[in-house]
Amino acid sequence: MQNPLSLGEGQGVRPNNSMNLLKDKIALITGGSRGLGRRTALLFAEEGATVIFTDLQENDSSRELLAELQKMQPRSMFIASNAADYEDTLRVADIVQKEFGRLDVLVNNAGITRDNLLLRMQPKDWDLVLEVNLRSVFNFCKAFAPMMLKQRSGSIINTSSVVGVNGNAGQCNYSASKAGILGFTKSLAKELGSRGIRSNAIAPGFIETAMTQQLPEDVRKGWMEDIPLRRGGTDLDVAKTSLYLASDLSEYITGQVICVDGGLSL
Repeated sequence: MQNPLSLGEGQGVRPNNSMNLLKDKIALITGGSRGLGRRTALLFAEEGATVIFTDLQENDSSRELLAELQKMQPRSMFIASNAADYEDTLRVADIVQKEFGRLDVLVNNAGITRDNLLLRMQPKDWDLVLEVNLRSVFNFCKAFAPMMLKQRSGSIINTSSVVGVNGNAGQCNYSASKAGILGFTKSLAKELGSRGIRSNAIAPGFIETAMTQQLPEDVRKGWMEDIPLRRGGTDLDVAKTSLYLASDLSEYITGQVICVDGGLSL
């Protein structure tokens, strides 16, 4: 595995509209180089957090994001890591412990899809999706729980999906992994709550991405008609929900599932 990227010291730049909701907090986001993870990392840094993000390997996306983060929070860091590998996750925890001595926010965002109808789904695609999506959550929570227990504080945010709540044809593996995250999140909240550690899940719905923009117009229209707010969500909608759960604004909230779906799951 590659060494963590870190460009050294410098003066942070924080947007004028920041409320500093995460001032002085250390946050880690898995699968952070792109998509929801990337937007969450940027918002956290804007709000004062030093951000550590992981992804499978260093690439242009991770380098570009790290440079943006370090303009705001110079100690931000990228660590190449396989989130589905427990031993590799322990290595990440060791790096964080040595560099920062604590972790205030853990966002389990790493995930993949291998969609197909059950009768056509290969066992390897079932195993891979469960391993990456669900086992990675177990790995990071187990690896970082001792650190949070010692400091008697922490917010764990697990990324699920509305298909984990309601299911979806052609996504038995993905739905099962995301439903498993919900049960895990609630159980963890009961285990760790007495030590000041919160555990919550976010279940995004139809989120506007480059991929969904390419869907046929009739498919997009059908989606919108099922959403009470009549629009798809954005990566910022999800990132702002993570910000709320990461901050002290939600200090009495644990074991909850927040559907960021415009009412789709009603």
